[in-house]
Amino acid sequence: MELENKVSLVTGASRGMGRAIALKLSSLGSRVAVNYVNIEEGNEADADEVVEAIAGQGGEALAVEADVRHGAAVKSMVERVIEKWGRIDILVNNAGITRDNLLLRMSEDAWDDVIETNLRSAYLCTRFALRPMIKQRWGRIISVASIAGVMGNAGQANYAASKAGVIAFTKSVAREVGSRNITANAVAPGFINTRMTEILSDEVKKTILSMISLSRFGETEDVAELVAFLASDRASYITGQVIPIDGGIAM
Repeated sequence: MELENKVSLVTGASRGMGRAIALKLSSLGSRVAVNYVNIEEGNEADADEVVEAIAGQGGEALAVEADVRHGAAVKSMVERVIEKWGRIDILVNNAGITRDNLLLRMSEDAWDDVIETNLRSAYLCTRFALRPMIKQRWGRIISVASIAGVMGNAGQANYAASKAGVIAFTKSVAREVGSRNITANAVAPGFINTRMTEILSDEVKKTILSMISLSRFGETEDVAELVAFLASDRASYITGQVIPIDGGIAM
């Protein structure tokens, strides 16, 4: 229970990688705020299911609805978590979307939606979570980037740009708050079995698998294990890093 008495806030935690991360952090003793946004039908029910799953394994969790693209909503979310548990120790910036298309066909809305959800949200959540972390002189900021932010990807100019921004943002934050015993790191998943990869055609999946040394897609639990490590005291001397978790994608 190496995260006992810690409080974690995980954005986009109602499904996929966020869900796996929330469950993993809880299994190590952390209380977990499960963030979700009520845009798609079923998100609230999914978040409640995560809370119930955490309670079922003996943990404590709180579902918090907030659109992390908007400062007022993020401020209110952080205040609610602090009101509930008195602190925030671990922030996982996981919320993210894709709006894929070739650049010549990419609309301004598709660009803006992805940048706001993937990058602006990391800025807002980190900004508001930092104050209590600085006060307690301990904190972990872990942002979910992507291997696309390292190597780029055709048809994902918006997504790759947002994730590259998350990486540079993380490195900058690490320099700003390291003296306060706060670390900031990014994880860069490759192709992970989530709803985002389920929609890929068999032909596309075959092409992708040929690029991966381990010849398989990753699981959400693989990412959750890495996030949990970075959240722990075992990673107390790691900051400003981007750690790929991609099965060995050939660049």
